[in-house]
Amino acid sequence: MRFRFAPASASRWKDVEELFGPRGACAGCWCMWWRFSRRDWVAGKGEGNRRALRKLMRDGITPGIIAYADGKPVGWVALAPREEYVRLASARTLKPIDTRPVWSVSCFFVARPYRGRGLMTRLIEAAASFARKHGATLLEGYPTNPKRKTSDVFLYTGTRGAFTRAGFEVAARPTKSALIMRRAL
Repeated sequence: MRFRFAPASASRWKDVEELFGPRGACAGCWCMWWRFSRRDWVAGKGEGNRRALRKLMRDGITPGIIAYADGKPVGWVALAPREEYVRLASARTLKPIDTRPVWSVSCFFVARPYRGRGLMTRLIEAAASFARKHGATLLEGYPTNPKRKTSDVFLYTGTRGAFTRAGFEVAARPTKSALIMRRAL
């Protein structure tokens, strides 16, 4: 299957809405989990988080990359310089592993009919290209490393296999199931 990728600019808001649907991808998140403290994320769950994502896009911030198949939005990857993700700063298991500037691939959403087709790896590659064009020299992700089949809802940070296929290597293993993987750009 052929996919096309585009930055999630303000002009693509309707595509984000179509892809995420009325639930905001998952439980009213609207891909704001990493950008807010837990308290602020819960307070904005649903419509508040939707408005926050739309405001980012209107303000000229590109919070992610959208994948298209046959002109239809079918996938999403969130990325930004690590310091834009408030939640990462307070995450006990995902503390910075050094002082080098790094961009983060934080979250994925793939429409159900397109799962299991390698789209996550392609989204990571598109994120790497975008980050490089915007001055990043290092990209990291925080995939899960499940030991057995896991519900898709718990794979929102990606999988080790997808990151490995996109050229990432394990840089740290904060827990048995959590990884920090990196790729030089």
